[in-house]
Amino acid sequence: MTATPNGRTDASREAKQLAAAILEVLAGLRTPAQAAEATGLSLPRYYQLEAQALTGLVRGCERQPRGRRPETTAAAGLAKENERLKRELGRQQTLVRLAQRSVGLGPPSAAAKGRRKRRPTTRALVAARRLRAEADRVDGEPSAAGES
Repeated sequence: MTATPNGRTDASREAKQLAAAILEVLAGLRTPAQAAEATGLSLPRYYQLEAQALTGLVRGCERQPRGRRPETTAAAGLAKENERLKRELGRQQTLVRLAQRSVGLGPPSAAAKGRRKRRPTTRALVAARRLRAEADRVDGEPSAAGES
């Protein structure tokens, strides 16, 4: 539910009817039993919703701080923490590089990072031989690879 500039709210029809019934009970125009019957609720559920409405009214009457409010959402806090950790990671990586240079170590090699040179698979070699054989047959000369 959001309030528009003219004071109206964008709420469902059911919510507006329930709010009107609660206000009529608080004004003394209806009894809680009549309001519950008019809205199609049980009496205990009506009382529960009335209490929730009064809590919302009181909460809405709280003073609001002036000016811009700081972002208090969890996402904003996590984004700020993420940026801080990225900066800290960069500083730590720089310190590691400086320590390695001062000791005389070079940067880690590709093998130390877990990268291995890719070896061709057997299927690839078989396919390559077959393609060479087919290419040679097209040229008219059978190759030694195709005869096996």
